[in-house]
Amino acid sequence: MKNAAYFQGTGRRKTSVARVRLVPGEGTVIVNGKPLDEYFARDGAAERATLGFGVTNTVRRFNAMVKVEGGGVTGQVGAIAHGIARALLQVDRAYGPLLRGAGLLTRDPRAKERKKPGLKRARKAPQFTKR
Repeated sequence: MKNAAYFQGTGRRKTSVARVRLVPGEGTVIVNGKPLDEYFARDGAAERATLGFGVTNTVRRFNAMVKVEGGGVTGQVGAIAHGIARALLQVDRAYGPLLRGAGLLTRDPRAKERKKPGLKRARKAPQFTKR
């Protein structure tokens, strides 16, 4: 582990961007000034966001301060998980294969498809009438 004041990582998912700072501590995660469980009330969201700590066995070693903006709940949770994984990679390069194996280092490229002209949504066409 390098001797730095903090380790940082930027995570992205859909239209969300999360800036994560890890400092040595007892495992508290603060998102936009609120505790993680308070910010994400949805079941399993906090566990998905902090999956990187579990994969690398660093659950109680770092405090995370996260600023996340844009998108919805799912995008923000994915962005936080991606940012934590990138910050953990700065802590120790040996975590790389573990995080990559869990799929946390790959930016999820899926995003909303654009609406096409003449259609109601990206692919839904207006109802066909014969007469």
